[in-house]
Amino acid sequence: MKKLIFTLLMVAFSSTALAGDLILYNWSEYMPREVLEQFTKETGIQVKEVTYDSNEAMYTKIKMVADHDYDIVVPSTDFVVRMSAEGLLLPLDKSKLPNFKNLDKRFVDQSFDKGNKYSVPYFWGSSGIAVNTQFVPLEKVKSIKDLLNPELKGRILLLNDLRGVFAIALKANGFSVNDQNPEHIQKAYEFLQKLLPSVKVFDSDSPKQAMLSNEAMVGQLWNGEAYVANQENPAIQYVYPTEGYSLWMDHLSIPRGANNVDEAYKFINFILRPDVAAKIAREMGYSSPNAEAVKLLPEETRNSMISYPSDDILARGEFEVGLGEATPIYEKYWLKLKTAD
Repeated sequence: MKKLIFTLLMVAFSSTALAGDLILYNWSEYMPREVLEQFTKETGIQVKEVTYDSNEAMYTKIKMVADHDYDIVVPSTDFVVRMSAEGLLLPLDKSKLPNFKNLDKRFVDQSFDKGNKYSVPYFWGSSGIAVNTQFVPLEKVKSIKDLLNPELKGRILLLNDLRGVFAIALKANGFSVNDQNPEHIQKAYEFLQKLLPSVKVFDSDSPKQAMLSNEAMVGQLWNGEAYVANQENPAIQYVYPTEGYSLWMDHLSIPRGANNVDEAYKFINFILRPDVAAKIAREMGYSSPNAEAVKLLPEETRNSMISYPSDDILARGEFEVGLGEATPIYEKYWLKLKTAD
């Protein structure tokens, strides 16, 4: 009996100790551990990070599990649109985010979330092609269609990301990455069917690892992953395809059902601090939307064509936005692609 009482007391104590802590539901390898520790040191708020490898996985958890307990999520632009429309994100009180002013005006008040009612830009970047020039000459992979070269069979990595993968197939066919025409989506799928025999692995947890281990010689990578891979192995070069490529932005949002909303605001405001945002950008390699943070970055990082491409390269890119009623069509073809024999 005494043991039972002791156990109940310990459970009660543990629950109390966790009150006011924060659960961050984030992409894998997307937040430096030292930043979370610094936040705890400054505020006393403990942060538990749980990770996912796709927007779809995060969306499903938030939508289907009412008592999910997550306090912050990191959706991409198209999922900000989708989740806010479905009431899955809480409207933001900007008075609790004084550091919001540090964000570059180019990345706020966009059409997908006017006034940033539901989202705070965290990172932006591109989805391009990484080439290990130790094995594949750079001049052989300039176009998306070059991925169909028989010499690359079984040597290619693709992201485990519906939007990223369909973006290259749509661009290869001359279409927008946000195309909603069913016939165009089908043509993109048919291109991916042709490419599938060349694909060694789909990975969004840490796709650079397949390149660094030489499991894949050519890979579709997010620019931050490519930046880190290039730092470890300069032979891994990043290519912006001639047909164009997708640009994306990820955001900090507070989901419906969050238990620690005040703590979430404190964390988001902390992340918007220039010194903190710069520390995150230096380690992660992705492009920061924080104008004041960019000023603090080393010149080498600011001048990196991987993280901060020139205006002419940016002009070839296209930001991913919502797919609207075409979403189920994409999901149908994605499932067919991933379950193909």
